[in-house]
Amino acid sequence: MTDAQTDAQTEPQTEPQTDPAAPSAAAVAARRLAGVEESTRLLLRTVAGIGAEAVAGPSALPGWTRGHVLAHLARNADSLVNLLDGARTGTDIPQYSSEEARDRGIEEGAPRPVDEQLADLRSSDARFGAAAALLPEGAWAAEVKHRSGAVFPAAEIPWKRLAEVEYHHVDLDAGYTPAHWPEEFATAEFQRLAEKLAGPAGAGLPAVELLTEDTAERAVIGAGTPALTVEGPVRALLAWLSGRSDGAGLRRTPGTGLPVLPPLG
Repeated sequence: MTDAQTDAQTEPQTEPQTDPAAPSAAAVAARRLAGVEESTRLLLRTVAGIGAEAVAGPSALPGWTRGHVLAHLARNADSLVNLLDGARTGTDIPQYSSEEARDRGIEEGAPRPVDEQLADLRSSDARFGAAAALLPEGAWAAEVKHRSGAVFPAAEIPWKRLAEVEYHHVDLDAGYTPAHWPEEFATAEFQRLAEKLAGPAGAGLPAVELLTEDTAERAVIGAGTPALTVEGPVRALLAWLSGRSDGAGLRRTPGTGLPVLPPLG
């Protein structure tokens, strides 16, 4: 299991703000928060349907049960409350008090029964929403620091939470699949991960042209002139890029195997 799988968005994506007519940071955050609310509603519905024994069963993340995934999601929400509070108060509040505390929170929370997991998810989501509601408009432009050290505007926090919920909802292996991802999320994340793999993160990766058959996106990952073209729905391509699919259903020209992708965070 890698941090690319457990914290899926080390460098959260935001919409360009260079156009004077573009929405403000607060407006972008508000729209993203609405997306978080809907994605969380679907997550809670899935968790409510998980059986008492199934919560202790394996998730799609190596070495983690479904309980680990749920505990991580709850503690991630609380960690983002820390960043929101830091943006509101103008202080440097760490996302987690330490890496050890982060890991301990996940391990201690994993064995809980599903009703406790569900209650924790609901309460941590409520804390996240309340902290976001307290931010004055100007505070969304404040810079905060991810646990990796990456610095980004507070307006990107809602997208980061959205990514955590969407990726890990799939990782629960409880009926929610990449095919359920919202198109806006899948398209933006496809672009973000493809861009990373076109840079230093893709060093040593042979060039591959990616074509989405449903959203008309095109990207090239790796270095050099592409000798392989991979086509498929944007959600299926994102599932492969994010390590949540082996890409078996993607069309390849020529019909050679897919390269092994590095883990992305």
